Amino acid sequence: MAEKTTPPLRADAERSVRAILEAAERVLAVDPGASMEQIAAAAGVARTTIHRRFANRQALIEALATSAARQLAQAVDDGRPDTAPPLVAMHRITANVLQVKGAWTFALSLGEDPDSEAAALQLDIARRCVTVLARAQADGLIDEKADLDWVRRVYYALIGESLHGGDDTDADPDTLAARIIDTLLHGAGPHT
Repeated sequence: MAEKTTPPLRADAERSVRAILEAAERVLAVDPGASMEQIAAAAGVARTTIHRRFANRQALIEALATSAARQLAQAVDDGRPDTAPPLVAMHRITANVLQVKGAWTFALSLGEDPDSEAAALQLDIARRCVTVLARAQADGLIDEKADLDWVRRVYYALIGESLHGGDDTDADPDTLAARIIDTLLHGAGPHT
């Protein structure tokens, strides 16, 4: 049996869905229990418009998680992980990811269904991260004996702390990216 494909949305419908998802992020970040009606009001659309696009609240949440994960994957792609020099790719990807994660905090904090598109995208992002780290390791930027999955986890933690901790969360993404990469590659010890 042929797989059904969803026809592309008209431009106005696509704008409406984007407005709904952006409003859902804003509203749910403040009140995770917010109603569909509150999200509709924040999006400037009728409640029926949300129900036309999303069968229920769970469908909206899943679409929100998938949209945010796609944007995160695009942020990684835009850093040219396979072609840019590793240090350049790491910096650019980090700055891009900080922007996306800062804008989609609620959606990216959701626990995904392991079979969802969002979960598949997150796994691919982790795999691509390790690939960039392996390129950095091959260039001598990371110790040859380092466990790259552990390095990836530390990298993710540094990004999380940059977004959620301290007084520097208002720093621009390039400044934070430089700090994250410097800490990842050199730690807190003196630079020689």
